[in-house]
Amino acid sequence: MLNRRAFLGTGLIGAGLCAGAAILPPEKLYATMLPADWTLGARDIEADVAPHAMRLVAGRAPDGFKGVLYRNGPAKFRRPGGSATHWFDGDGMVRRFAIDRGEARMAARFVATEKRRQDAAAGAMVMPGFGSPARDGAVLTSTDSANAANTSVLLSGGDLLALWEPGSPYRLDPETLATRGLKTFRDDLAHMPFLAHPRVEPDGTVWNLGVAGKRAIVWKLSAGGALADTKIIDLPRASYIHDFSATARHLVIVLQPWVYERNTIPAIEGMAWQPETGTQILVIDKDDFTQRRLYEVPAFFAFHMDDAWEEADGTIRFGICVTPEPKFVMEEARLLLLGQEVETPLPILSMITLHPDGRTSLDRTGVSAEFPQNDRTRSGLPRSLTVHTGMYGSGRPFPRAVGVYDWARQTNAEFDFGAGHLVEEFLYVPRGSEEGDGWLVGTTLNLAERATELHVLDARHVAAGPVASWRGDVALPVTFHGTFAAG
Repeated sequence: MLNRRAFLGTGLIGAGLCAGAAILPPEKLYATMLPADWTLGARDIEADVAPHAMRLVAGRAPDGFKGVLYRNGPAKFRRPGGSATHWFDGDGMVRRFAIDRGEARMAARFVATEKRRQDAAAGAMVMPGFGSPARDGAVLTSTDSANAANTSVLLSGGDLLALWEPGSPYRLDPETLATRGLKTFRDDLAHMPFLAHPRVEPDGTVWNLGVAGKRAIVWKLSAGGALADTKIIDLPRASYIHDFSATARHLVIVLQPWVYERNTIPAIEGMAWQPETGTQILVIDKDDFTQRRLYEVPAFFAFHMDDAWEEADGTIRFGICVTPEPKFVMEEARLLLLGQEVETPLPILSMITLHPDGRTSLDRTGVSAEFPQNDRTRSGLPRSLTVHTGMYGSGRPFPRAVGVYDWARQTNAEFDFGAGHLVEEFLYVPRGSEEGDGWLVGTTLNLAERATELHVLDARHVAAGPVASWRGDVALPVTFHGTFAAG
């Protein structure tokens, strides 16, 4: 049995979120939200979206293409008595886009979290978050009291799990999106952190982390969703960890120099950027956690990376989207809720190489990119392609393009949806056995039509644009991450 209180007490999330509610007056800034067109991507949704048919507006679905795209992201930020002060802290809403026989349907439901219930009862966003304060009236009994369930999703054991960094997954019905309750893998693991970026091996085995300061819990789930193993490991530093990577044999944990210095609410206020310490990368053997190596690379900040792979001589490589500093999360992700855009460093798709002799390299492609994805049937295996969103820095905080970068050829193919679209993460769906023989499936927010759209592109001809596009009846805010279940 793990000592949950001792583990969570070592980190900011455990000690900070459970410390009690600060008494702060409601902020007044949200009444002056600017009317810039891209602000539709961070507007509130007031109710669930009933299942409805989407209208085909271009092309036609590929023959035999069938499956469900699930997306998760914040969709309620503002209440009369006080609003969220950071984009990451809105209430989670899970979207379901089903494609079958050339037709598409969509639906969306809020996750029925304790946080949402308390906020609704108070008529204010009283629960604390990553960048939002606790307010008078918040009742916090565990980290899951503040769980927004708003970051990603994972299909596991017959459930659709809505994920959030510091707490438990929420169980949803994959068909109706109805909330089934918190997922507890074992009694002594209740309310333990479970990151929103699990790594799934080709056979369905799931690896994930939960982070609390300088300690982490390593989760291993079977392909059927059962808990296979879990262990506590020590980390060299208390870095902010949103994502990690893995090869077939190793876990790869990036420890950037944005670190937790003190326990406070909101969490972001206790963090410090220390570029002089550089970035560390911890590599751990999946079969023996005592076998570990620590690499050093120059300082950078990154949210997301793709699946790593390992070569015959032990060299590890993975793609990552880096910026010089965490200015987006510290400033822009706050101000975009006010309709304000701040110039921040663009994320650049880069390759990190870790050699067996300890040498490292960080090679930037020059391509502005985020949300890197790859063929998940090749997770942990050698490959060449990374899917990404692109064309940042166009006077708004959201991308407008989707692309595929080829590491072997060092080429990038992109399709620009135009200034009238906010582009969300696209996923790769394999079609044949060769890498690149597949589809890209994702969503955009069409600003002119004020509607969410679903698109399918041919991964081998991404610059040609969608082979099929459908439009829904509602404009949903921009999401973070998702998963695709083939039919």
